[in-house]
Amino acid sequence: MEYWDPKIELMPKEDLDRIQLKLLKGLVQRLWDGSEFYHGRMRDLAVRPDDIQSLEDVGKLPFMYKTDLRDNYPDLIFTEPQRKIVRYHASSGTTGKPTVVGYTRNDLDMWSTSLARALTSCGLGENDVVQVSNGYGLFTGGLGFHYAAEKIGAAVIPASTGNTKRQLELIRDLGVTGMACTPSYMVHIAEVAENMDMSIRDRTKLRVGLLGGEPWSESMRKNIQSETGILAQNCYGASELSGPMFTECTEQKGIHIWRDIALVEILDPETMEPVSPGEKGELVLTILQKEAMPMIRYRIGDITSMVEETCECGRTHPRLERFSGRVDDMLIIRGINVFPSQVEHALMEIPEVGSHYEIEVDREGSLDTMRLKVELSKEAFTDDINRLRRITHSVSDNLRHILNIRVDVQLVEPGTLPRFEGKAKRVIDRRDLA
Repeated sequence: MEYWDPKIELMPKEDLDRIQLKLLKGLVQRLWDGSEFYHGRMRDLAVRPDDIQSLEDVGKLPFMYKTDLRDNYPDLIFTEPQRKIVRYHASSGTTGKPTVVGYTRNDLDMWSTSLARALTSCGLGENDVVQVSNGYGLFTGGLGFHYAAEKIGAAVIPASTGNTKRQLELIRDLGVTGMACTPSYMVHIAEVAENMDMSIRDRTKLRVGLLGGEPWSESMRKNIQSETGILAQNCYGASELSGPMFTECTEQKGIHIWRDIALVEILDPETMEPVSPGEKGELVLTILQKEAMPMIRYRIGDITSMVEETCECGRTHPRLERFSGRVDDMLIIRGINVFPSQVEHALMEIPEVGSHYEIEVDREGSLDTMRLKVELSKEAFTDDINRLRRITHSVSDNLRHILNIRVDVQLVEPGTLPRFEGKAKRVIDRRDLA
């Protein structure tokens, strides 16, 4: 078993507790002294830095929500001046505006260190070739895995997304041993490889898949591993936290969360009190070493449970079990976060369509698909085919701009879609995630 930093990864829990408490105290004091946003939140709850004397006292601190990022767009929540920001990333927000994340040099080092430990725990190292088939640019996935793989000494192929046949040629010709992408894309790659008469198991050296960015089931993992012969590793993160930060180890018994980097709470979504050990609840994260955009008690919305016992790999840090859902209605389509409110935002800009719509999410083969049924406004209802095509293109283009994915748009007559007396059911998700 290889370790990136055995001193910290194998550290006794009691010592990790002391490190975590010291980091938490320092973070709270820094934000009390230097952040108008956090100072105000703590003052509203009558909490001061001196009140944090144990790890359990984290429960006295205010929560942070996705809406806080939207309301403070683009950088009002940052706690470092622009001269110390060395990189920006952005992801979709709930109103069509992106969530902007800033990084100092120390933030980037913390991010790559977290993933370097993770990639090492997956069995990767300096003798490996890692192909990064996540998107590069404002999306955090590509560059996160890129810099972490370089940090452990692996050779990196920045393939990004698309051009699947070319991706397979690179895997074969350059001896790729590790690949970062979404689970559905890995399934798609396996299908294309079969059509090319190029068995991943028999004709490539690929042995580790770093898979994340969308929900996927244990059944899908088993299918991927059976079809390809690779170790399909579950990865976790979010742009608000930095990007992808954590993975399983080769034991595949939960995602390791480094206690010197993140403090984990599992809370009852209704009472927001801690659940009993091993019970499922809402994941709440505090990132302990983030400088530019600190996150205290961030309600990320995923439902999971936590395992505290030392892993069979020897690592003493807690593990998150496979996520069973979300507390909100966010959809993840091919690794992209999609909110129904974003769809509404896009539709409001098209005067020819009405306010009633329905989102259908399905899986065709290995890839997610999204269809939008939207009613025409009474004024725009017509049998002019060319006009209908123009309206369809307008809706499609606006959705692509806001969501960054392709949506199949179907215009329907006014009054066609269901009406609801209570909460409207806008989303029909037919994907099997069991």
